[in-house]
Amino acid sequence: MSKASPHAGFVDQPQVGRRFARAAAAYGEGDFFAREVDRRMQERLDFVKLEPTRILDLGCSRGGSFAGLAARYPQAELIGLDVAPAMLLAGRTQRAGWQRWLGLGKQAEPLRLAADAAHLPLKSRVTQIVWSNLLLHWLDDPVPALAEAHRVLDVGGLLMFSTLGPDTLKELRTAFSDGYAHTQRFADLHDLGDMLVGCGFADPVMDMEVITLTYDDLDTMFAELRAAGSSCAMKARRHGLTGRKSWDSGRAAYEAMRKDGRLPATFEVIYGHAWKVAPKKTPDGRAIVRFDLPRKGS
Repeated sequence: MSKASPHAGFVDQPQVGRRFARAAAAYGEGDFFAREVDRRMQERLDFVKLEPTRILDLGCSRGGSFAGLAARYPQAELIGLDVAPAMLLAGRTQRAGWQRWLGLGKQAEPLRLAADAAHLPLKSRVTQIVWSNLLLHWLDDPVPALAEAHRVLDVGGLLMFSTLGPDTLKELRTAFSDGYAHTQRFADLHDLGDMLVGCGFADPVMDMEVITLTYDDLDTMFAELRAAGSSCAMKARRHGLTGRKSWDSGRAAYEAMRKDGRLPATFEVIYGHAWKVAPKKTPDGRAIVRFDLPRKGS
């Protein structure tokens, strides 16, 4: 059984759902960063030799990954899961557009499920790819979701994900250092690799890149974060209004970081993938020994 990670117990999960529900209707205007990370993830599939019959997208939001996955794997059934029903409902309205673009019929409509990634409403070993773009840092603890991903994957199946690392929005944390949380709590790349192994995955591959966005002013940055549903949802966030003195101090500290006339916002993007292999032990700890039968005529 997987142990809980040290990242558990800090995220206000109902608040995560509320933030994304509020952002759902206009999410297509604020998800440019998620779309770009998705594009970079999709490129990584060029090196994967797998012909899935079913793909599960964890944290699918409005289904931004569906078009790319459907184009790459036209025979695969797509299942999208998200904690915010409003996101799933909003995604249905854009489905017809990308299906016409791909030349796909009605039978290709993805199945959308409103559920928690840590408690998947699916049987074991029913999918060949679990895909997850920028979900894990919104979870109170990534371990249960990773364990569930392992459970629903078939042997030989692939988990591929992206998430945000500890340097994400470091400028915001530094500027508003008032004892409250102003960003999510992000897991380290090495911790995520250990979690994968602990959940039974094999051959985890992790890599990271830094993407820096720049803004004319702080209000624009906050507006984009809200439009993407990405405002802080930690339990330790400030629940009331920020005092004028603290607000002015934070803004001045952020302004001091301006470079070439622009305010920077750092995003550390972590990419990972790992495979589900045949178990080497039974659930009660006994070793599994496999014997290959001799081929006929040998």
